[in-house]
Amino acid sequence: QVQLVESGGGLVQPGGSLRLSCAASGIVFSLFNLGWYRQAPGKQREPVATIANSGSTNYGDSVKGRFTISRGNVKNTVYLQMNSLKPEDTAIYYCQTRIAGRDYWGQGTQVTVSS
Repeated sequence: QVQLVESGGGLVQPGGSLRLSCAASGIVFSLFNLGWYRQAPGKQREPVATIANSGSTNYGDSVKGRFTISRGNVKNTVYLQMNSLKPEDTAIYYCQTRIAGRDYWGQGTQVTVSS
């Protein structure tokens, strides 16, 4: 079965950095696109960054130039490097992939940006 497990969240001061990881199992990792999404309290879940199986990337406007998504096909892991963090980046961050029209999600990892 498909499993996505996020890690790396935590509390960080504004301007700081965090690196999130998402380990995937149960899939042929290199074949699929992957994404990071986030959901802040009282708001809808929104896309943060996606990476295709080709390696091409897309970013939400609010994180362009600050966040970088990457993938390690040997370790079956997708990463999100987050720099210059702002309080408005506070949210639960989720890893996602879509297989045969069905979305799979991890359990999420909390990121809190606060002084």
